[in-house]
Amino acid sequence: MYKRYHLKIQSLKSFAFYLGLLFVFIACGDTTSQKTQEKDPEILKESKAYGFDLNQFNTLRDTIKNGDTFGAILNNHGVSHTTIFNIATKFRDTFDVRRLVVGKPYLVLKSKDSLNSLQYFVYGKNKIEYAVVDLSDSVSVYTKSKPITYVDKQASVIENSLYLTMEENNLSPAMTDRLANIYAWTVNFFKIQKGDRFKVVYTEKFIDDTISAGIHRIKASYFEHKGVPLYAFGYENEKLPSLDFYDEKAQNLRRAFLKAPVKFSRISSKYNLKRRIKYYGYKLRPHKGTDFSANIGAPILATADGTVTKAERKGGNGIYVKIRHNSTYETQYLHMKKYNVRVGDFVRQGDVIGWVGMTGNSGGPHVCYRFWKNGRQVDPFKQDLPASKPLSSEFHEDYFSYIEAIKDQLDEIAY
Repeated sequence: MYKRYHLKIQSLKSFAFYLGLLFVFIACGDTTSQKTQEKDPEILKESKAYGFDLNQFNTLRDTIKNGDTFGAILNNHGVSHTTIFNIATKFRDTFDVRRLVVGKPYLVLKSKDSLNSLQYFVYGKNKIEYAVVDLSDSVSVYTKSKPITYVDKQASVIENSLYLTMEENNLSPAMTDRLANIYAWTVNFFKIQKGDRFKVVYTEKFIDDTISAGIHRIKASYFEHKGVPLYAFGYENEKLPSLDFYDEKAQNLRRAFLKAPVKFSRISSKYNLKRRIKYYGYKLRPHKGTDFSANIGAPILATADGTVTKAERKGGNGIYVKIRHNSTYETQYLHMKKYNVRVGDFVRQGDVIGWVGMTGNSGGPHVCYRFWKNGRQVDPFKQDLPASKPLSSEFHEDYFSYIEAIKDQLDEIAY
């Protein structure tokens, strides 16, 4: 019985695949060919693209439109249905021709002789990767990446809105997120103040030496928050598990707990055992959590490594998750829209465990963050929480030698 069931499943999978191929060939007839001919593809003016010398071909480029299929495009350029079918079946693990995305670019390279036959079809999967269908000799399909170069850059800002400052200084908005990750244990980025200062040395990726593909990595940064200087140097070593950030004394910037479970949030209600609310006749209603206001759907992060002990919906808590971090500490995250974990899951610091909502007793979108120490709820901001271990002394000589020049570079950047 198991064998018959297995065969049925395999048959269904095969049927689904070949049904998908049917769509590859839909519109290969006269109607779609006419539609394709009515497009106005651009004749390429540059001399090189995707590693090809365009002077050797008759070249056209276009983008995938609604209704376009791989079969229709190639058939319109003289490729037989048999060849198209062979490409779609034989090379589907390299290039699944059923998954062309509207708006993605493609390039057609045809021979310059009287036959004007299709030699190459190139499909841009993303900014960097592309697939090539080679029809110049025997049919083959392969994927490649555009050459990427890395350029060191530096920048400084001195404004109260980090996002706005990034924009005004022509810096990628991704820089804000990178900085928030680096300083997540020491700075609440929602409370950046005018007068706070920031400098960074980073590497940017460029495709074909001209097109920016965004930030590759932040090498070092300096953040002055409320007059307190905070250096961060990215350091990696083959003997260490991963890249991490340390200060000028080789102390790890990480702490055992993040300062907030939601990025760029603000505290709307603090831990307060003496809270009295007018609505309840000013009766004593202690608030044993810290409310972080954020938009519905904002990711909620585990503030430290640990094991999920509860993930449920219950009364005024609404949908919530509770995590045990060790024998001393536990955290809880209330009023979620939904959670992303199960009881027994081990989560790492910074993992998304759910999303902000308004379930349970909630007057607005927020996450109520509760913190336990030795079984008693406490204010996390008044605890002397442990820091991560500093960089081992065996790496100090290499580390201080490495950061010396970068620190000088940071210090010399003018605001």
